[in-house]
Amino acid sequence: MGAGVTVDPVADVERGQLRIAVIGLAGSGKSTFAGVVAELAHERGLRCARLGLAAPLYALQERVYEAARTPLREGAQDQVLMETLARALRRISPTSLVDHFLDRLGAVEADVVVNDDLRDPHVDAVRLAAQGFRVVRVRATEPVRAARLSGRGDLTRSDRSTDELDRIVPDAVIDNDGDLDAFRAAVRALVGSWL
Repeated sequence: MGAGVTVDPVADVERGQLRIAVIGLAGSGKSTFAGVVAELAHERGLRCARLGLAAPLYALQERVYEAARTPLREGAQDQVLMETLARALRRISPTSLVDHFLDRLGAVEADVVVNDDLRDPHVDAVRLAAQGFRVVRVRATEPVRAARLSGRGDLTRSDRSTDELDRIVPDAVIDNDGDLDAFRAAVRALVGSWL
């Protein structure tokens, strides 16, 4: 782990912090999953935090676009650039992204923590599992994903970072093939059973 806060998964589990990492291909419904978890937590009077492994990549993406003197829409994602940045960071320090993540996790005082951008099975998934994260895989068919992605407006798209997603063994799998009410109900039932 990087310099900074020490994370004690046993203490967090003992005080009842639920940690969930949701995985899936782009457009499968990971962000929707995280939103439903936040709603459920709020309804139960619990604090929920969404924490991303890619936070340093978004900051670097912004700096690259500034250096290129090209405006970057707020929330925009240049997936090709971000994958390139992630590979460069991992080449320099394989644990860099997860170290940043764990430093920020140590400062979170929420009852529920959701990560929706886990992709690396070799380092990040192992470290998150060691910190007590439960993994949920969200699946959607290719036509459903394509329809969702067409409306997202990403600057570039790439699925290279999810090539090894199947190496991450989930604790649960939820299908999300278009019926939002059914998906929301499945998320609420699963996460409700963990709260």
